[in-house]
Amino acid sequence: MDMGVITISVDDEVEKKFRELVEKKYGKIRGALGVAVTEAMKLWIKKVEEEEE
Repeated sequence: MDMGVITISVDDEVEKKFRELVEKKYGKIRGALGVAVTEAMKLWIKKVEEEEE
């Protein structure tokens, strides 16, 4: 599977809370942050596409 790379800046509090929740859900496994960001992006895409309908 090909993987894209995105470098972004986010609010410190958002990052902190996101990382805490990722660790709570997935533990400290390698790649957990990427899995969670991908899940979040898919949800956002679905939401925006539904709003466009």
